[in-house]
This record gives sequence, structure tokens and C-alpha cells, in this order.
Amino acid sequence: MAYRLLWVDDEIDLLKAHILFLNKKGYDVDTASNGYDALDMCQSVNYDLILLDENMPGLSGLETLSRVKDLHPTVPVVMVTKSEEEDIMNQAIGAKISDYLIKPVNPTQILLSLKKNIHSREIVSEATQTAYQQNFGRLSMQINDSLTMQDWMDVYRTLVRWELELQDVAGDMKEMLAMQKREANNEFSKFVRKNYMKWMETLVHHEQDETRPLMSPDIFKTQIFPALDNGDKVFLIVIDNFRWDQWKMLQPEMAGLFNIEENMYCSILPTATQYARNAIFSGLMPIEIEAMFPDLWVDEDSEQGKNLNESPMVQTQLERFRRRNSFSYHKVNDSVGAEKFVQQLPTLMHNDLNIVVLNFIDMLSHARTESRMVRELANSEAAYRSITQSWFRHSAVSELFRTLASMDCRVVLTTDHGSVRSNNPVKVIGDKNTNTNLRYKLGKNLGYNTREVFEIRDPRKAGLPAPNISTAYIFAQNQDFLAYPNNYNYYVQYYRDTFQHGGISMEEMLVPLISLQGKKR
Repeated sequence: MAYRLLWVDDEIDLLKAHILFLNKKGYDVDTASNGYDALDMCQSVNYDLILLDENMPGLSGLETLSRVKDLHPTVPVVMVTKSEEEDIMNQAIGAKISDYLIKPVNPTQILLSLKKNIHSREIVSEATQTAYQQNFGRLSMQINDSLTMQDWMDVYRTLVRWELELQDVAGDMKEMLAMQKREANNEFSKFVRKNYMKWMETLVHHEQDETRPLMSPDIFKTQIFPALDNGDKVFLIVIDNFRWDQWKMLQPEMAGLFNIEENMYCSILPTATQYARNAIFSGLMPIEIEAMFPDLWVDEDSEQGKNLNESPMVQTQLERFRRRNSFSYHKVNDSVGAEKFVQQLPTLMHNDLNIVVLNFIDMLSHARTESRMVRELANSEAAYRSITQSWFRHSAVSELFRTLASMDCRVVLTTDHGSVRSNNPVKVIGDKNTNTNLRYKLGKNLGYNTREVFEIRDPRKAGLPAPNISTAYIFAQNQDFLAYPNNYNYYVQYYRDTFQHGGISMEEMLVPLISLQGKKR
């Protein structure tokens, strides 16, 4: 395919050598000596790029640029000028030029600008695919050699980086990456199965263990309390069901506002709000909450909401550590609530700690399961991430972070768990009292293949409540989801390719823990 260019310059005859060079490179170049002729030509031809002289008699380059953008808003325009005046540059950039070249220009400069503005997508695509191919073997070795949770966090970071770089690239590399990610999740599940009960032994008994990763009950002790002790005003923002790849989509939006310190932590099992978020706010494992504060713990079979006691749980944790910090707790479910919260920020600065839970992403995940339209809008991992980014940009949450960046405070951004795209059904038999979650089950009469799930026969050792003496917990792994034999085909068809949480995967367990400090203005 030959690309068609328009070069507008009142001294166009002096540029014949440059035009001949571009012809040899495969470009068709039309020329115009003034802005009026250029506009006439733009009305009849759709150009791939326009080279435009800034200083022309009659209609100036900037005036021509404005009218060209009216005709073809998306066509890239490269301004070519003798002037290096800042005001002219500002005007040109404000009019959304694609590039700015200072005369005299040489052919190499022009070719570079064309590659940047016409061919960048295909060049980047080819380079990205080549780079991933070259790193495929190294990443496979990294997966096989991972022995610690830090190793697995590094693997997950690398996989997400390649996911983001390849998401707009056509070709087979995305499928190869998806296969490698499934392999990584299989090995990660083996790692968790091997080590989880050892982690729980130290966590339940509140023992120090350097081999155990940072987990849900540790967040306040390691992140919030030290910041408060440092004299910081702290805003803890918990985005429900927030994954590492979604954070990486929001990071560029934050980079101009905050100094960013990135970390991850490991969610406890089940990776579900009732367990993981309550563990964060209480600083306790679920079995300890049930024993110490029975009025705050809600059983699985209860119809009461499972996350209605979060503020009292925070209070119990502060009291347990004999802290007298003032705090506020807020839950935001829609844009109106977010706007109201932003308006309260000046008043909230009187508190030492302010906590806000944002529910949009969790609501999106559930809506995607229940609504065919939402599933179509978020029909891939890339689309799911894109909706997250769009929500952030166009909601009051963006204003929330901009306001916090201008205030003297520390922001801790995290989540309770992530979610995984579930595709593979695993049969489970349960009675009528078995919970409905697709990534974990608990009950006393569960039937399952032990090789297909992670089972915990003694929940107490895992810090989990046991409604009956024979209660067991089982957890789905990788992209599995747990399906009943009754109405199996309907059940599988309905829930296949939905985002679920509660089980074992990197996406669910390895979640963002981000510290943000507003940049000094």
C-alpha cells in the first residue's frame, strides 16, 4: 500500500530532492505552494499525512492548519518552519500538530517523522512481538524456577507487562502469552497448595515468619500504622475487586500527580469480600473475628450483607493496638456518592485516617456476568481493563485523586482481592446448604475430585470458621469454576467466560498495594 502525502510550502520547487527521496521510499507526494490550494486538494483527497510550512504568504501555516483540522480532524500534520519562537510552537502544539520540524530539514528527519506518525503502530507491533518471542524462554525458566512469593510476584508483573504491550498487537503472540499465563497459574496453584497452611500457622498464631508473604490481616500493621506514626494524614482507598493489570492502566493517569511506590500483597483464601476485606479492616483472620466479635461476623448462610460491619471492625483493630487515631469510613457505590465524598475532603483532613471503599469494578464484574450487553462491551481482558480506565478518567474518582494530590496527605491504594476469567467447569456435588460462590465452596457433604481443587479439611488451621464439625472448604484453581451436575449444561453455558473470585490464581491473590504522595507544586 502506497501512502499519500501532501507537502505545502511556498518554496516547494526547492524541495524536489526531498520529494524524489520520498517517492523512492514508496510515498506518493502531492504538492501545493499555498494554503488555499492545499485546502482545495484536501477536499478531494484523503491524505495520510500533511507537511505544512508555517510561514507562507496569504493564508499562514497556522491558519491553514486550523482549516485542515476542520476538514480532517484525524489527519497527522507535521509543521515545518524556520522559526523557533516559543509562541508559534505553543500555537502549533495547541492546534494538535503531530510533529514539529525546523528548517532546513534533511530527508532522514522527514522519514523519521513519517515512521512515527504513520507507521508507528506496525513498527511497534513487530518490535513487541519480536521482543516477546526473544523473552519467551527466559519467562518460562522464571516460572519453573519460582520458589518464593516474591518470585511469583515478579513473574506476574512480567506477564502483565507483556499483556499490556501485546493487547493492541495483531498476531499469534497473544495466544502464546495466554498459554504461558495458564502454565504460570498452574505452577502458582501448586506453590500455594504446598505453602498455604504453613503461612496460616504463623498468621493465626500471630508469629513472625519471614517466609510468609504480606497478607490481608497485615495491611494496617505494616502500611497504615507506620504512616500514622510518621505524622501523615492517611487516606486508605480500597477498590473492590481491583487487579494488578487494572492498576497498570491507571498508573499513567496518576504519574503526573503523585510520587508512586508500587507493591503487591497476597490475599487470604477465600479471595472474597466477606473474608479478605474483613481481614484487612479487623487485622484478624475470619475465625478470630467470629470468636472475638461474634456480633460482627456474618455466616455464609446468613441473608445479611457480608460487608456491613467494616467500620466497627476498623475500630476494634485500633482499640486492640491501643491507638487513639480518629478515623472515618465511607462506601461509594455511584458517581453521586463519589462527588459527595470529594466535597467532604477538606473536612475529612481533620481525621488521622480516612477510609473509602469504591465498588465500581466489583459491580462491573457482576454486571458482566448478568448482562449480555455488558459482557459484549467487556468481551476480553483488554476491554475489561479499558472500561476500568474509562471509568477512572470520566468519573468523580479522577477528581478525588487530583484533589488528594494537592493535599498534604498519604494515599494508600489497594484492594481486597482480584478476579480471574473463568472458562473451565469442574464438577462438585453439594447439598442445599452449600454456598453459591463459583470459586470456592464450603459444606459438610461436598463431593469432588481432590486432584481438581485445593481442599482444606480442617478450616480452623486455615483461620476459617467451620459452621459444622465436618465442614470442608474447597477452592478452584487457575481458570476453573465449580459447577453442579444438576442443570450442568445450562450452568456452564451461563457462567463460562465470566470474571469470578474466591479461588487461587495470580489475578485473585496477588493484588496492588500502592503508596501515593502528591508531588510538590
